Amino acid sequence: MRPENQSSVSEFLLLGLPIQPGQQGVFFSLFLGMYLTTVLGNLLIILLIRLDSRLHTPMYFFLSHLAFSDIALSSATVPKMLMNIQTRRQSISYMGCISQLYFFILFGTLDNFLLAVMAYDRYVAICHPLHYTTIMREGLCTLLVAGSWILSCVHDLLHTLLLVRLSFCTDITITHFFCELTVLLKLSCSDISLNKLVISTEAEIVFFLPLGIVLGSYIHIGTVILRVPSTKRLFKAFSTCGSHLFVVSLYYGTTATVYFFSSSWDSKDIIASVLYAIVTPMLNPFIYSLRNRDIKQVLEMCVNRINFFRRQTLNPPVAVRSEVRNVS
Repeated sequence: MRPENQSSVSEFLLLGLPIQPGQQGVFFSLFLGMYLTTVLGNLLIILLIRLDSRLHTPMYFFLSHLAFSDIALSSATVPKMLMNIQTRRQSISYMGCISQLYFFILFGTLDNFLLAVMAYDRYVAICHPLHYTTIMREGLCTLLVAGSWILSCVHDLLHTLLLVRLSFCTDITITHFFCELTVLLKLSCSDISLNKLVISTEAEIVFFLPLGIVLGSYIHIGTVILRVPSTKRLFKAFSTCGSHLFVVSLYYGTTATVYFFSSSWDSKDIIASVLYAIVTPMLNPFIYSLRNRDIKQVLEMCVNRINFFRRQTLNPPVAVRSEVRNVS
């Protein structure tokens, strides 16, 4: 088959999800609802953290960045998928595909680093509570988040630049619902040995290094708790780390299923990708709000304020009403 230069490839075809034609309307409504829940839920988390001074702590500072990253990660793939389902068109431009890949890798990697940073924060809070404010000072928190962004951008640019140098054959069908790196490499007619080498070295380091930080943090936390076991300490540790531990398990479980435990892309891998790219960002606000006492208290306070101002608007004070009657 004669290879074509990538400049002549103007578009790719996304096969999308394995959905029957009669079920497209149902799945469109389902994924639209999930996407809106992701955006609104994570925006609510960011808004609550910004508005209430009680949430101006390192943990919630990291959580606000994770919420923003989840919005961006979901926005990188879901809108295009919804448009393809609605219009029944499977095409995506070459630049649109590269852009989608760029943002998906960027915010997927950023999630990875932020979860590691949050695990370290929980380790300091439980294992070194007396020195927590000294260690997790504002400058260090800003440096950790900035470092996560910089490393994610470097990782992202490396893989994107290595991809755009490749040529693609006449087969431009992507067996996925978004432009995924390993699927695009299979469509290339060029030598992809360098790409594979970088994926098997740098990409795995980027994945396993944060995972090692997460595991190391929780091993130290478990060691400290079990050293002097008590129901109170166990409950406090679970209330502090439970939400983060659940999100970590969901994130790394789906990521490992997609990229390490699958030999070829089939319907099971696509389902795992849906969990990783769509379901996990949607669940994070529920996990952190339903299992977090501070978030729930701030949310209840905001709801009470809104109800109070609404009652004041609908029922003005008696003195104001009597003054209005006297004037009339």
